[in-house]
Amino acid sequence: MKFATYLYRNQTQLGEIVDDSIYRLATLDPMDHVIRRGVTPTRSSQRLPLADVTLVRPLRPGKIICIGRNYAEHAAETGSDVPKAPLIFAKFPSAVIGPGQPITWDETITTEVDWEGELAVVIGKRARNVSEEDAYDYVFGYTIANDVSARDLQLRTDGQWTRGKSLDTFCPLGPWIVTRDEVPDPHNLAIKTLVGDDVRQDGLTKDMIFRIPTLIAYCSRMFTLEPGDLILTGTPPGVGEGRKPKLYLKDGDVVTVSISGLGELSNPCQVVKA
Repeated sequence: MKFATYLYRNQTQLGEIVDDSIYRLATLDPMDHVIRRGVTPTRSSQRLPLADVTLVRPLRPGKIICIGRNYAEHAAETGSDVPKAPLIFAKFPSAVIGPGQPITWDETITTEVDWEGELAVVIGKRARNVSEEDAYDYVFGYTIANDVSARDLQLRTDGQWTRGKSLDTFCPLGPWIVTRDEVPDPHNLAIKTLVGDDVRQDGLTKDMIFRIPTLIAYCSRMFTLEPGDLILTGTPPGVGEGRKPKLYLKDGDVVTVSISGLGELSNPCQVVKA
């Protein structure tokens, strides 16, 4: 199943996508509440063409857990060592936006804004000290994320990653959540990032160093995973920071991240003044 949150006639609703249509679900709860309850609402009789609604962020996660340098070629392109264990950092939930919403930044804060297309895992039930063998039982589904990063803050100013990864609008998500049963092998997906028509990243999830069961088991030993939390599984090579010369996003760019079977997530870029 594919679940999306959408706007129709100025109302935010939850729906199930079937082909080119969306069926409103019989609930007033947001997606993260539905995941916590563990019961999928039934479809209502309202069916709309997907083109007639505006998709917004599919959920508001409680935690966004990110995995750094989880592709060896990405670590190499930035001159970094491959981690011996999952490298964990966080993004603030306030950074989340949906498809079509602009990625924005103030150039008095950052001028080196980079893209990172990633597969995101949506946690489906409370997880603590989970084994790798049981890890998929705790997955609700998958979506696409863009781990937008202010490289000057992350790497050259702060000496840690929280601010550079968590500026408002720096976590586009969507366009929907695809449930676990529709993704038989999350490590057999193509992931691609375009800026305009230029392909910047073209990778495969099979190249992850630490795979999803390992990430869930490792993270759940450190802290409790709650329904609706996200794990961003890392980005393949091709980021702007790794280019010579370095290349960053600019006002007017459009970033599109696509993952096979999950759709595509597209966001324009806009420089703003605070």
